Amino acid sequence: MRAPPLLLLLAACATAPTPPGWEPAADAPWCPYKVLPEGPEAGGGRLCFRSPARGFRCQAPGCAAHASAGRSLRASVLRNRSVLVQWRLAPAEARRVRAFALNCSWRGAYTRFPCERVLLGASCRDYLLPDVHDGVRYRLCLQPLPLPLRAEPAAAAAAPEPAGPAECVEFAAEPAGMREIVVAMTAVGGSICVMLVVICLLVAYITENLMHPAFGRPGLRRQP
Repeated sequence: MRAPPLLLLLAACATAPTPPGWEPAADAPWCPYKVLPEGPEAGGGRLCFRSPARGFRCQAPGCAAHASAGRSLRASVLRNRSVLVQWRLAPAEARRVRAFALNCSWRGAYTRFPCERVLLGASCRDYLLPDVHDGVRYRLCLQPLPLPLRAEPAAAAAAPEPAGPAECVEFAAEPAGMREIVVAMTAVGGSICVMLVVICLLVAYITENLMHPAFGRPGLRRQP
């Protein structure tokens, strides 16, 4: 039984060592990935390639970064409602990984709903979610998949088992223009506070100098 071409490609990408940072190795110009559909046809999907986001920096106010508990997975929520997911591995752990499984879900009123499942090659260190909804709480979990113990076709064709615990990160995209609204409200609130201080000083001055009768100097008494 022959191994699926996708698993062979993902395992081949694991041969190149990857630095422990957030970016892939210099000799890995492409990231192979496959979006897995939901339902019985979960084994389908189309193999795609994307170039890694090298040199990306999340800078406020146009980006908000969220990290997992282990600090090895982070989600950068951009102003255009796209999310760049990045992860890193130690070199020893990266050599034992042949692929990554990325699962996305969002929280509803009573339960969680799946939004996307992606299988990524071992050379991948980031993935871009093109569009998220405002005000929805998302949860992204990354699961490393190990290399098979024996290079047998049957073992390669079998369902991959997790290599370790999954890293998860949660985030919510702010509504469009929310930052501008907060800044504008802060500026208006500061102006109102300054005006109130001026009014209080003016009232105190009027109370002290106009509403109380002023005591004049005593006049000169007439001499007899």
